[in-house]
Amino acid sequence: MAMAISVPLYTVDDLEHFPDDGNRYELLDGVLLVTPQAALVHQVVANRIQFELSASLQKPGLAHVVGPGAVVQTPRTQLQPDILVFPARFSPMTDWRKITEHWLAIEILSRSSRIYDREFKLGAYFALGLQQVWLVDWRKQSVEVYSAKAKRRIVRDTIRWRVAGTEVAIDLQAVFAGLA
Repeated sequence: MAMAISVPLYTVDDLEHFPDDGNRYELLDGVLLVTPQAALVHQVVANRIQFELSASLQKPGLAHVVGPGAVVQTPRTQLQPDILVFPARFSPMTDWRKITEHWLAIEILSRSSRIYDREFKLGAYFALGLQQVWLVDWRKQSVEVYSAKAKRRIVRDTIRWRVAGTEVAIDLQAVFAGLA
């Protein structure tokens, strides 16, 4: 006779009690997702993209660009994209739970997170109201761009994203420079 496996369910409030050990602790419908601290190359790629987004959106006061960020739906979901972009109308003092509009979530794919990012978190981001999600694969030097309104497209040269009345262009050759 097979024995049922019970998986503990957690709340967003429970995350406050997890150790500050470098791992990323996220919740998806109460199920705990744990990934190890990101590798240096992961952080370099995220920083390069965040820099470009900040120059185009944060500097002129259109949006906040943070990394990592948190997309929260209480009581049982809190996802932490590597980079999160949301409107500047939300004060930096706002609790993550009160940010009700998210424009872009970016995940830098790694061996330890790619299944979570692609198979679980991608759909959850759209269910939580995200407008666009980018899955960045530095090994393939490409970005999979997903939006709630269009199917996936793979970009290998320049990402062009229209948001808040402006166009953001990110040169992927510059993002991936020195990583081949």
